[in-house]
Amino acid sequence: MDKYQEQPHLLDHHLEGMMNSLLEIVWDSASPPPLVHLAFKFLYIITKVRGYKRFLPLFPHEVRDLQPVLDMLAKQNPRDPETWETRYMLLLWLSMICLIPFDLARFDGNLVSLEGQARQPTMDRILDIAKCYLVVSDKARDAAAVLVSKFIVRPDVKQSRMADFLEWVLSMLSKSSSQTMEGTVIVNGMLQALAQLFKHGKREDCLPYAATVLECLDSCKLSESNQMVLRKLGMKLVQRLGLTFVKPKVAKWRYQRGCRSLAANLQAQGAAVQNQKREVAAAEAEADDDEEYDIPAEIENVVEQLLVGLKDKDTIVRWSAAKGIGRITGRLPKELADDVIGSLLDCFSFQETDNAWHGGCLALAELGRRGLLLPSRIPDVVPVMLKALTYDEKRGACSVGSNVRDAACYVCWAFDASTSPALVIAAVFDRDVNCRRAASGTFPHGIDILTAADYFAVGNRVNCYLTISVYIAGFPEYTQPMIDHLVNMKINHWDSVIRELSTKALHNITPQAPEYMANVVLPRLLPLSVGSDLHTRHGAILACAEITHALCKLAQDNNRSVTYYFPEKSLEGLKQIHQEVCSQHKSIFNLECCMIFNKDLQLRQLFSTFLSGWQWLINDSLRHLTLVSSAARQHIKESAVTALAALCNEFYINERREADPALQDELVTQYVSELQNSEEMIRCGFSRALGALPRFLLKGRLQQVLEGLKKVTIISPEDVSFAEARRDALIAIAKVCQTVGVKGDGSQQEFVCRDNVDQIYATLLTGVTDYTTDSRGDVGGWVREAAMTSLMEVTLLLVQNEAELINASICKQIMCWLAQQSAEKIDKFRAHAGSVFLTLLHFDHPPVPHIPHREELERIFPRWQKETLNWNAASEAFPRITQLLGLPAYQYHVLLGLSVSVGGLTETTLRYSAQSLFDHMKKIQSDPSALGSFCETLLKVFEDNLRNDRVSVPLLTMLDQMLANGCFDMFTEQENHPFPVKLFTLCKEEIKRSKDIRKLRSSIGVFCGLIQFQGDMREKVFFQLFLLLCHPFPIIRKTTASQVYEMLLTYSDVVEPAIMEQATAILSDTNWEAELPVVRERRNCLCDLMKVPRPQLVAKVRWECAPGAAFFMEVSLRMLAASCRTRGMAGAAA
Repeated sequence: MDKYQEQPHLLDHHLEGMMNSLLEIVWDSASPPPLVHLAFKFLYIITKVRGYKRFLPLFPHEVRDLQPVLDMLAKQNPRDPETWETRYMLLLWLSMICLIPFDLARFDGNLVSLEGQARQPTMDRILDIAKCYLVVSDKARDAAAVLVSKFIVRPDVKQSRMADFLEWVLSMLSKSSSQTMEGTVIVNGMLQALAQLFKHGKREDCLPYAATVLECLDSCKLSESNQMVLRKLGMKLVQRLGLTFVKPKVAKWRYQRGCRSLAANLQAQGAAVQNQKREVAAAEAEADDDEEYDIPAEIENVVEQLLVGLKDKDTIVRWSAAKGIGRITGRLPKELADDVIGSLLDCFSFQETDNAWHGGCLALAELGRRGLLLPSRIPDVVPVMLKALTYDEKRGACSVGSNVRDAACYVCWAFDASTSPALVIAAVFDRDVNCRRAASGTFPHGIDILTAADYFAVGNRVNCYLTISVYIAGFPEYTQPMIDHLVNMKINHWDSVIRELSTKALHNITPQAPEYMANVVLPRLLPLSVGSDLHTRHGAILACAEITHALCKLAQDNNRSVTYYFPEKSLEGLKQIHQEVCSQHKSIFNLECCMIFNKDLQLRQLFSTFLSGWQWLINDSLRHLTLVSSAARQHIKESAVTALAALCNEFYINERREADPALQDELVTQYVSELQNSEEMIRCGFSRALGALPRFLLKGRLQQVLEGLKKVTIISPEDVSFAEARRDALIAIAKVCQTVGVKGDGSQQEFVCRDNVDQIYATLLTGVTDYTTDSRGDVGGWVREAAMTSLMEVTLLLVQNEAELINASICKQIMCWLAQQSAEKIDKFRAHAGSVFLTLLHFDHPPVPHIPHREELERIFPRWQKETLNWNAASEAFPRITQLLGLPAYQYHVLLGLSVSVGGLTETTLRYSAQSLFDHMKKIQSDPSALGSFCETLLKVFEDNLRNDRVSVPLLTMLDQMLANGCFDMFTEQENHPFPVKLFTLCKEEIKRSKDIRKLRSSIGVFCGLIQFQGDMREKVFFQLFLLLCHPFPIIRKTTASQVYEMLLTYSDVVEPAIMEQATAILSDTNWEAELPVVRERRNCLCDLMKVPRPQLVAKVRWECAPGAAFFMEVSLRMLAASCRTRGMAGAAA
């Protein structure tokens, strides 16, 4: 049924059939109670989807249905939490049956039962049921309120029971407190009953009790309750009481629409037809006003409560109050209605909260859509609406006001004020997507605009600012209002993203109104760019830069000088911005704004006198990156580097296309020296700066720059955590290589050549091995990612120029390291490595030389899969990358990467990587040479990474899984096979003196898996496991016992049946978390059963080294015992 939630009306043709099928089960006397409840549960689900109001008339409501439904309700337990759906549906059903047009007294007959006791009248039974379920805490309370609204208003019931029922309800309200849970439930039920009753009851029936109910409601002080539902129900009841006080007549003074355009109506005053309509309407309104109609005094109280409700903290309460304002105002005389609107406009004060603004907008919309806002009030309402369309208040790290702007769009829709450009502006420039979509309505040029700014197009904020806004600004009536809105409201916005998008939008709109931008907007922005408010200053400088850039481009396109658009005063103002930033140095982030000036050639020439100041600003910003947030740091760094490149290319090159030697020496030396700064961010900034230097500044200094960057990439104890610096240095090396170009026989001071290419590759390949971790996680991943990108860029650069500089050894290293990264566990880095791997493999202009096993790789990774293969998905990546295990050149590195993935913690990565590895192992089971080569590589990976926890711990986990899956069954028939012997030795060495619980638990599984191999191995394995049975950590002892137990059951041939039964009994019955002496005694029993020497206690011997100095040395008698056994000295070993 959930599929029909969005379009429940599709069920209408099937509702009756579904109901009849389910009610057949209910009527069947043979149906067990659980089945009946299930039928009612299904009925409830249908009701929930379609709504009870549409479902209710379909219930059978004949006279014969009354008693059975009452009997079923009588059998229900109101407190049973399992059958509330049954009670809910029965109460709804009863509310429908209550509408039968017969006096209920006719159903009573003889009220004396067979036992001679008086039976309760049907009317009282129904009323008691309703009262019973009005005080329960489940959904049946809502149905009971519906039942009350249908039952009490019956002619026979209201005469005899209505007063008593209302008295009971008011007494329950007075006695209950909304501060307790039980009291909240009761108050909720009473309010629902009253709200439903005053909604469905006739006015003349309810009016005598309305004042009393309102007085009781005032005494409850629901507006002070912290329960949102109670406040909402109170607001609903108040408005229905207000509707009871006033006559249900439609005000004749309402505004009558002549056509859908408000502007057309207001401007049609000269038309005779419109004049005639107004005269008739005025005459009718005057006659209506002359009628004697006293408005009860209670209405003032009702309206006051509704106005207070508009400021409630919950939207649902404000919405209910707004609807109440609209309904009641429609029944008031014109003067009183105008007073209500005047009081409503008081909500729109900047002393009020956003809740009041939102509630006020909802109320205005309700008044507008009912025609209760007359043209005389339009001058008061429109300014408020325009303010609400841009309402946005900063609160901490976020803002409030999106709901106000959304409601303001509703106001515009309600009384067709969409002719204002403000609504178009909201549809394009609002920060929130729901507001942009709400503002999307009917405008002048509406078809053209809505074609470009439809519901889906405005969902993308960048598209709105940079594309749709340009199109709409092409219509003259929108150009200037859009520019003014961006300048007045958006460039000083608290969100930096909005400020930046706004300035880019101004850049794009500038060609639509260049004179207005130059003569009005730019002079307005210049004072703001040197102001004290940082948000305004940032936005104003960005806006000045973007507008200036756009005007310069426009001047170039029209073959005009830059001064055509820039008066002298504006140029002086732009220069003053630079002076202010340099002198005050208040905010580093202002740098990125100033750097945009460097985008235009003609404009830069105007600022040549400030060259030293611009250079100082760039250098100072790179030195103070640590002072800004991490989010803004990258942006500022990129802006500074871009500006540096523009500055150098424009001002530091002479007529011979060379750099001034003194300036070059000063700049390069200064930047290289900063690479060894103790601040990481300074290294980052100047590394990227060196990478941005143009070729003429690097000429003759290439080796100095490369050596400086190489030192940044070296990991030392002092800067091991400087991963970002190493990343930026590797990026800079690739950029420098691309800048200087390739010349095989050239000088290493000017080109990438034979003399320095090996050094460059060595530095980049070192970055691929960076696995540094700190509190931020795998920060070395940033370095590896940058190294892979730089390797690709340098390799492709060499291939396209002089491919002979790439030797086979380097190419093999690159491809092997990329293959390893493509097999590792982190999706992001695996995907990047895979992408680089396939780029190098399938590059054709010309092909990369010396790629090992190129043909096999192209078969595994076809060219057409280069773009479609999803490396992020473990299910796609690992089945392909494991095929490289069959290629000798890649086997070691791929297996190293797979070890980390198969033994990792991520479930998806673990599952697919392990399955792919096991599939490969199955393929090579019949090939002894391939299996032997794999095992040798596996042991080499283990040996090379001994005590390297990043690899060894997941490798132990992988070995455990491989042994359990029978990957080495071929070796189980041969005694003392070298592979398990070597593996046992490595595992034993790995856990020696280790306190890493994860490593120890993984090794237990490996030892248990090694028991399947024949020979002396088994005794050694048992001995090692029995050592772990008495490990100092209780969790290790318990895990060892559990896995040894499973091992004995799995490999039952390793011990005799009788011994195994005793051993398993000891393992299962012993509390291995007990004290060590107790555990050791049980362990020794196992040793005796298995005929394994008992491990000896470790003795601690104190050695005196010198007076006043001593150290403790642990002498392991295990080693002595092992040595004695080797020499046949069993007695000495014991």
